[in-house]
Amino acid sequence: MNGEAIRTPSPDRSSTRTRNPRGQGERLRGEILAAASRLLSELGGEQAVTIRGVARAAGIAPASIYEHFADKAALVDGLVEYDYHRLTQALTAAGVSGDPRQALTDQMHAYCRFALENPGHYRLLLTRRKSVQGNASLSPALALVAGTFERCAKTGYPLRMSAERAAVMVFVGVHGRVALFHSDDAETDTAAALLFADELSGLMFLSPDDY
Repeated sequence: MNGEAIRTPSPDRSSTRTRNPRGQGERLRGEILAAASRLLSELGGEQAVTIRGVARAAGIAPASIYEHFADKAALVDGLVEYDYHRLTQALTAAGVSGDPRQALTDQMHAYCRFALENPGHYRLLLTRRKSVQGNASLSPALALVAGTFERCAKTGYPLRMSAERAAVMVFVGVHGRVALFHSDDAETDTAAALLFADELSGLMFLSPDDY
């Protein structure tokens, strides 16, 4: 568990949870994933995500989970999709600046903070990762950043490469830098990670001397 202390999960809420009305299966699925996400945050590793543990955290019977997920592996896969969705939401919220260069900075900072502030979740994404370009779950996040690079190119910030390629380059580079902070002997330094993201993003643009 990479040296993380084991903490006691949230108390059983089965006595307080109100049963979902019939026809609200998607809502229950969301509650199951939210409960699994809390356990992962509290206990720090994939081994913390068990059917019985998630059922206790969500305040439901284990059988209710099996209605949505065939087994633990399917539940963990669902949690991976859930976390990629959270990441995409964070990038969407961050990229609202009217200045596309600032929007790009804000998006990459949001990515760094998500990775550094959610180590258990990020490690799970890494262990289930595919290549950046071949990862369908990551595609919406990549598309958002590529769209921001495209906005930059259209508003006077010429790129050295295509917007899509620039997005992949930045994601791969920042991912590598953040991954170092998740190694056993590295100390997390958020400021250093954000500065690296800024410097790497800047390399995607042509400088005046290149014109």
